[in-house]
Amino acid sequence: MVNENIRSAEENLLHIYNRFPVALDHGEGVYLYDSEGKQYLDFAAGIGVTGLGYHNKELDDALKAQIDRLCHISNLYYHENCGKAAKALAAASGMDRVFFTNSGAEAIEGALKTARKYAWEKRSGRYEMIAMNHSFHGRTVGAVSVTGHPEYREPFEPLFPGVHFADYNDLDSVKALVSEKTCAIILEPLQGEGGIHPAKQEFMEGIRKICTEQDILMICDEVQCGMGRTGTMFAWQDYGVRPDIMTMAKAIGNGIPVGAFAMTEQVAGHSLKPGDHGTTYGGNPLACMAVCKVLEIFEKENIVEHVKAVGPYLSARLDELTEKTDCILERRGKGLMQGLVLTKPFAEVNLRALEEGLLVLPAEGNVLRLLPPLIIEEKHVDEMIEKLEKILA
Repeated sequence: MVNENIRSAEENLLHIYNRFPVALDHGEGVYLYDSEGKQYLDFAAGIGVTGLGYHNKELDDALKAQIDRLCHISNLYYHENCGKAAKALAAASGMDRVFFTNSGAEAIEGALKTARKYAWEKRSGRYEMIAMNHSFHGRTVGAVSVTGHPEYREPFEPLFPGVHFADYNDLDSVKALVSEKTCAIILEPLQGEGGIHPAKQEFMEGIRKICTEQDILMICDEVQCGMGRTGTMFAWQDYGVRPDIMTMAKAIGNGIPVGAFAMTEQVAGHSLKPGDHGTTYGGNPLACMAVCKVLEIFEKENIVEHVKAVGPYLSARLDELTEKTDCILERRGKGLMQGLVLTKPFAEVNLRALEEGLLVLPAEGNVLRLLPPLIIEEKHVDEMIEKLEKILA
C-alpha cells in the first residue's frame, strides 16, 4: 500500500510539472550526472539558477559552515549576513534598498505591492499597471496577473485588477495604455519564457521617459536575465536605463532558494513601512550567506567579464549552426541567454538531446532556450554545438 501511494504521488508530480524523463543525481562544474552515472552537459542551469555551476567548493564550504551556526531566526531579529548581503546586492544592482524573499515570484509580489503603496502614499489615485504580452513573471496570483500569457491567467480569473498588456518593443502600444490611473510599467529587459526577446534601446529609453515625466514607476524583472547572464551584472545596466524597482532571484543564490526586490531611495521613502510586507524565511542567515558568497565569487573570478568574453563566441557558433541547419529559423538573445527558433517540435528535439547527454530548455514559439552556467568555456560551447548538430540533423 505504501509503495502504491508513493507511485501515485510520483505520477501526480509528473503530471503537474511535466518533468523530463531523467533522474539527476549530482553535478560537477558544468556537468550533471543521472542516477545511472550518465553525464549531461548542462545548458539549462536549473532554468538560469546555477550560474557558478555545480559543487563550487568555496560556496559549498561557506554554506556548510553557516548550517553549523544558524539557518533561521525570523526577521524579528537582526543578523550580520542579511546586512552584508543587502549592501552587496544593492551595490551590484545599482539600487538603494533591498528586501529579501524566497523566490522570484515573491519578489514580483513585493514589487507590485511597493508600486501600489507608492501611489497610495502620494494620494495619486493610481492603481493600474501596464505589462507586456508574452512576458512571464511567476505563478502566484499577483505575478500571473502581470504575465502576458492568457493561458496562464484565464483559469484563475478574476485576478489583480487594472492590468493592461502592451506589445513588447512597441512603444506606441505602451503609450496608448498610459492613463492618469497608471502607477507602474513592468517588463523584462530580455524576455525569457516568452521566446528570448531582448528589449530595444529605444523601447527601454521610451518607457523610462514616460515613467519619469508622469511619476509612474518602472519595474524591471531581472529574475532570469540578471546576475551577469547578458554580459552586465543586471540587464538594465547595458541600456543605461535605471528602473525604480527591480526584481531578482535564481542565480543570486546559485541553488539556495532566495530572491529579492530592490528600489531607489525615492521609492523606498514613499512606499513600504514596517508591517506592510513580510516573510518568515526571506533573508534568513543561510540564504544571505549564499548571496554574500556568490557575489564575492563573481567579483573575485570576474564572472561578468568572462560572460562578455564567451558570450560572443556562443552567439557566433550558434549563428554558424543556424546558417547550415534547415530546422533553425533564427537565433536571438544576448550573452549566455540564447534561443533558437525551430521548425521541429521541441519535445522531439529534447528527447534526442537527453540521449546525446545535453540539457536544454523550451520557450514560447517553439524556441530551444540555452541558459548555461556562466562558467562555461569555449570548449563547452564547441561540445554543445557538436551535440546539437547530431540532434537537429
